Amino acid sequence: MSSVFRSDARQPAARFGHRNLMIRSCGCTLLIPALLASLAACNNGPRNNPDEIRQRTAEATETVRQDAKAIAEGVKEGMESGHKAIDLNRASRDELLTLPGMSQREADRIIASRPYNNARDLVTRHIVSRSEYDQISDRVIAGH
Repeated sequence: MSSVFRSDARQPAARFGHRNLMIRSCGCTLLIPALLASLAACNNGPRNNPDEIRQRTAEATETVRQDAKAIAEGVKEGMESGHKAIDLNRASRDELLTLPGMSQREADRIIASRPYNNARDLVTRHIVSRSEYDQISDRVIAGH
């Protein structure tokens, strides 16, 4: 049970003046004036009026909703595209052209240099550059 008493009457180590009341409950001591000053600071000025707080909360909620929707659409798009690995030894020119950054010239070079033992042969045989290979490495295989 909490009790209210004057700070100078029962708290000799914590003298805050005779007008400051303190609350002691569960071993915690709070100064009422400090608490009231904190509450007053939170509520002063037109910036913190309830209508403005509601408006800012609604705007923040809408922003979060839009961001979550965009993320969900991106995940859905990524799952639907299901980038199936393209076999370098069997893929048509049109299939190779679906790879990121792939030009017609590179697709023709890939076809002309078949067969491949593994996808890294594209780099070791100088068919594509290392940076170009890095763009497509997760989407190509060399099946036998």
